Order: sequence, then structure tokens, then C-alpha cells
Amino acid sequence: MIVDKAVYRDGVRHDCGDLAETLELLRESRDGFLWVGLKDPTDAEFDEARKALDLHPLAVEDALNGKQRVKVERYGETTFAVLKTLRYVEATSDVETGEIMIFVGDHFAVSVRWGEAAPLAGVRRRLQEKPQLMRETGSLAVFHAVLDSIVDTYRDIDGEIQQDLEEMERAVLAEHDTGHSAAVYLLKREVLEFRRAADPLVKPVSWLRDPEGPISSEELRLQFRDVEDHLRQVVEHIDSYDRLLTDVLSVHLSQVGVQQNDDMRKISAWVAIAAVPTLLAGIFGMNFQYMPGLGWGWGYPAALLLMLIICLALYRAFRRSGWL
Repeated sequence: MIVDKAVYRDGVRHDCGDLAETLELLRESRDGFLWVGLKDPTDAEFDEARKALDLHPLAVEDALNGKQRVKVERYGETTFAVLKTLRYVEATSDVETGEIMIFVGDHFAVSVRWGEAAPLAGVRRRLQEKPQLMRETGSLAVFHAVLDSIVDTYRDIDGEIQQDLEEMERAVLAEHDTGHSAAVYLLKREVLEFRRAADPLVKPVSWLRDPEGPISSEELRLQFRDVEDHLRQVVEHIDSYDRLLTDVLSVHLSQVGVQQNDDMRKISAWVAIAAVPTLLAGIFGMNFQYMPGLGWGWGYPAALLLMLIICLALYRAFRRSGWL
């Protein structure tokens, strides 16, 4: 559905009527741009924007199907971008993924949002507070504002994951609990999801701030360079998190192996102690007529005493060796 549409002239918001007529007036006056925002649109809902703005069929297909790879492409005079949005769920420490597609062309911008992550209402308000930027850069200001907001969200999630990782590291080193394996694996999956969103975006953003790229405004290129710096910092952190989680998992598995080895030694020690009375009882329980000590009155107490002495000796030996 269309969640918002407006015309921006001299950085000031105005109401928008028919998209095709509004865009024609903007192109004739060479002043201002149109911004249309859609969320989870159907084919019919997107059809009005597609026809009015003459969007490329391949880009429209990507925008409607969703679940596309991160990219920034040019279709004639229109720039099309697929961006991954992320949302950190505090209750479960999960990272939810969504998508935003941006079309930026001659006097228009179209944003298509899939999922609940990264709503754009706040981006509109912040952008409307910068009329000078919109006046100078036009619809590209929308692209920068959306991208900057997404990267800022990445930085927030970066901090949350760092905190989760530090807590996980302390827990693994402090406790010998096999249940940490699943938690480490799930956190590693979240880091991988984070990487899939942020890492492929570095090269397109670098192209946007390049003088040979599609942006002629030097000021806006500087703004995109700032976004690139923040994005590269996040990607570097993701790489370090991935390596650290691998190390934490290795340490945890080593701890589990040591714990299992200790358990096996204890079990083996008790089995050895239990084997002594079993062996003696089995020998003296054999029904042979001429068995030594068969008629001795102290034979039974002596056998029990012998069992006790040997078991105590084995117990003491195992305690000294650290097996018990």
C-alpha cells in the first residue's frame, strides 16, 4: 500500500495529487521532486507508480518479488537500490531482516519497504529538517537519508551484538555447561545474517561517493563518504565477531571434551573399585568341594575385610591421581 506521497519544493513538503501529472509539472518547472513511499505493495498497488514514473520492468520485478541481494544499479537515468534492513529484538536477542528498495530518478524517488524493520516515517521528518540539502540535491537526498538511516541501525545492532558476545564469552569461560553450544551457534547465525546485509553494501556505497559515479553534487558525495566510513567500521567489527565466536566455540568444545574426559575417568575409577568385590565374591562363591578355606570359620569375615581393604586402597590411589 502507499503509506505516504508528497512533493518537496525548496525543501518544503506539499500535498501530492495524481502522480503522472505531478511529475510532469515538476519536470517542466525543474524544481522539486516527488517522494512516494510503499509498504508490502501488491502488483495492483505498485502499478500506479510504475506507469506514472516509467520504472524499468526488471527493477519493478525485483521490487515486487522481494528477497533480492543487496545491490545498486542504473537503469537509464534511474538508480535502483536494494538494501537490507535489520531490527534487533531485545527479548530474544534475534536480528530480524527486511528490505527496502529505492528508485531515484529525474524529480522522483520511490521507496518500497518489505517487513517491519526500519520504518521510514522518522527518515522523512529528519530529511524535512534539512531543506537546504533537498534543495541542492533533489531526490538523491532521499536515497542518502534512507541509506544513512539503515547504516545507523547497523551501528546500533553492532553494539547490541558486541554486548551479547561479551556476555557469551564470560559465560563460556566461567561455566562448564554443554548447553552453551546452541547459544554460540545461534549468535553466530545472527552475525552471519548481519554480514549478508552489511558486507555487500560497501562496494556500491563506495561507487556512489566516487567522482566517476552517478552523483554530481560534491557535498552529497561527502555525505555518502561519511556513510561509507560508518559502514566499513561495522563490517570490520562483524569480521572480528565472527572470528571471536569461532574461537569461543572452539574453547567451549574443548571444555566439554575435558569435562567428558573427567567424567569418564571417574566412571572408570568406580568401575575398577566395584570390580574387586565382584571378583572376590565370584571366586569364593564357586561350588567346589575342595576349595581352599571352605571349612574355615573366619573365611567370610576375612573375605569381606579383604574386599574393603583393597577397595579403600584403590580409592586412595585414584584420589591421589586426580581421577576421583
